[in-house]
Amino acid sequence: MTSIIKLEALSGVQDDGPLCYLLQVDQVHFLLDCGWDERFDMAYMDAVKRRAPQIDAVLLSYADVAHLGALPYLVRKCGLNCPIYATVPVYKMGQMFLYDWFLAHNNVQEFTHFSLDDIDAAFDRVQQIKHSQTVSLKGRGHGLQITPLPAGHMIGGSIWRITKMGDEEIVYAVDFNHKKERHLNGCTFEGRQCKCRSTEPLRLCDVVKLTIPVARAATAPYRIFIEEIAIRTQ
Repeated sequence: MTSIIKLEALSGVQDDGPLCYLLQVDQVHFLLDCGWDERFDMAYMDAVKRRAPQIDAVLLSYADVAHLGALPYLVRKCGLNCPIYATVPVYKMGQMFLYDWFLAHNNVQEFTHFSLDDIDAAFDRVQQIKHSQTVSLKGRGHGLQITPLPAGHMIGGSIWRITKMGDEEIVYAVDFNHKKERHLNGCTFEGRQCKCRSTEPLRLCDVVKLTIPVARAATAPYRIFIEEIAIRTQ
């Protein structure tokens, strides 16, 4: 069955800003990352806040602030109360990164965007899963499954695979690294421990990873690049 798929770039397109995208699959809404940076853009936070009631799940790719820096603010001040998913290393290191980020700012002047308690409250909501572990969603997400796959970029970093009814597939892959490093294997785009599918997955990738011109790469079947989507929807 063909799905209705929409992607809205809330941040992290056409610049080096933090990453945050809203993905709709039929009636289910995923928040893909929720980064922040030193600019603390409140217009971006307001945009997420308006959409918070309809968000069914948050998928965190990496432990750095560019991918999860806004999580405490969104949970405590924007009413984000849906399930949040991350790998165990992203959970543990992300919490430490945010502690350090808060203290670095608070030592200079009072930091009002969130507190250490807000960080703890946000991470209490995170459901920790392992790479290649598949989770079946409930409620409006019934029939959808999510699986984090190794991204090869940072310990615990993930490419997220969203599967519908065991057939249709979306892959969200940003900041991935396909090369094997001393401490990390390269990314696993397919990572399949399941049967081969009859169709190619829909891949949402950050355009900076392309090694061929975008115009040519975009002709690959069922591939959409986040930067191109944002340009078309403006």
